[in-house]
Amino acid sequence: MRWSQLPLYWHTLRHLKAQQFYGRLWQRLPHPSPRNREAPPLRAALQGAWIRSELRLPSMLGPRRFRFLQQTHELERAEDWNHPHWPKLWLYNLHYFDDLNAASASTRRAQQEAHIARWIDENPPGQGNGWEPYPCSIRIVNWIKWVANGQSLTPRALESLALQVRWLEGHLEWHLLGNHLWANAKALFFAGLFFAGREADVWREKALAIFAREMPEQVLADGGHFERSPMYHAILFEDVLDMLNLAAPYPSTLAPSFVEELRALARRMASALAGLVHPDGEIALFNDAAFDIAAPPPALFAYAQSLGVQVSTPSAGLSFLQETGYARVQLGEALAFLDLAPIGPDYLPGHAHADTLSFELSLRGERWFVDSGCSLYEPGAERLRQRATAAHNTVEVDGADSSEVWSSFRVARRAKVQHIAIAREESSIDVAAVHDGYRRLPGKVLHHRRWSFTAKELLVHDRLQGAFRNARGACHLHPEVHIETRQGDALVLKRGEVKMHLQVEGGDLEVLPSTWHPRFGESLPSRVLRWRFRGRESLLRCQWS
Repeated sequence: MRWSQLPLYWHTLRHLKAQQFYGRLWQRLPHPSPRNREAPPLRAALQGAWIRSELRLPSMLGPRRFRFLQQTHELERAEDWNHPHWPKLWLYNLHYFDDLNAASASTRRAQQEAHIARWIDENPPGQGNGWEPYPCSIRIVNWIKWVANGQSLTPRALESLALQVRWLEGHLEWHLLGNHLWANAKALFFAGLFFAGREADVWREKALAIFAREMPEQVLADGGHFERSPMYHAILFEDVLDMLNLAAPYPSTLAPSFVEELRALARRMASALAGLVHPDGEIALFNDAAFDIAAPPPALFAYAQSLGVQVSTPSAGLSFLQETGYARVQLGEALAFLDLAPIGPDYLPGHAHADTLSFELSLRGERWFVDSGCSLYEPGAERLRQRATAAHNTVEVDGADSSEVWSSFRVARRAKVQHIAIAREESSIDVAAVHDGYRRLPGKVLHHRRWSFTAKELLVHDRLQGAFRNARGACHLHPEVHIETRQGDALVLKRGEVKMHLQVEGGDLEVLPSTWHPRFGESLPSRVLRWRFRGRESLLRCQWS
């Protein structure tokens, strides 16, 4: 660590909870490897009461061939489970075993059985990526869901499954909290219902204790997830649905009040997710978010309805997830999502981008203005670039990010949104807010932004209060949005048969190459409109026909 990085560390670490420090120390201590012993008895057969769902596409392309994150690799040797040159997230996916419950999984039963046996043979207890708590949690759930979907685990696989749960119980991710601890608790919950006996009861009760603490904090009053990533929101929504699904075969094992709490939670989360979905059926890409990691929203909504969870459709006009901080504006043929949110919980900003007061826009069911997305978690310049303010549809001041994102999952000083104001008229909607992310700069800059919508027009007015040398606004275009004509600071954009007249007032416009990352491992060529402020204010005027 260099001395110049001390402020970054201070402003990052000062927000952490004490248990995160203690948890990290605990994780670093040596722990004995778990020992094989007989698995607890099974509580009951799951088939029949469990509602089958196939929410993902196959990832197992052959006995040893797998595709995740737009990359395909052959698992040739035992060492490949921890291949040093394959992305860490790809290896995590390899250990998840999502394919067991993907579309047409039953046609791959023999391959999947062999894959489970191979995992047991080639991943010694406590060693490698597969024994890290998060992939261990996902795999435990997937093996149990595989049984629920009509397959069976061998006695050796059941013994391994119990061993994995015991290992996980001693390695819960208290140092990370958030969606990681939630995934750990879900695995204990599944194991505590799947197995019977005193040990299983301890797992279940430990899971319920974690959920009693985490549910009110992680799922906000408006149904949004507190990490402010639509992708992780969708992942946790599926978790809640899975838990509700698993509760049906064991009506006497869980308190009716807990089942009702799950059902109410699912309704709130469904409503919030519906308010973050573009007309193409995919999520808005705020913070760390990408397609094909969580199940697609339409599939999740169908799953919810099969469990008796009502899914409400957002109405036209403005809807605002006040606690989460995302606004949805639908007028005429336009649908926009506005980021008025905090970057995440103070003690857990790892999936945050410096995207405060950014927005996305769809016209006639297709995306036009996009956040640039997220294609990787690996540390490096590209990960930093994708998290930076310049990669989003907002304003960058003096080359700084609105929040100090650094490393792969760290944030030092953070932007806070203030003075949110909403005005609704019969044919127009105005939303305004201020953020203080640039107050840390010498000029103490505040960024004021106002969006003004009518059925055929969007105005984005930016004003900077304070002293600065230069400022740039940005609007990232979907790859299929083309520039038909240009005249100075005015453009005619086109996608399909729809045209938009775009003009920047108070700024010098340039069109630059960029990239869009709707999926991990995917980088699509696109363009970004950037304009340099001539003074303290700029106006982006968009009119469509």
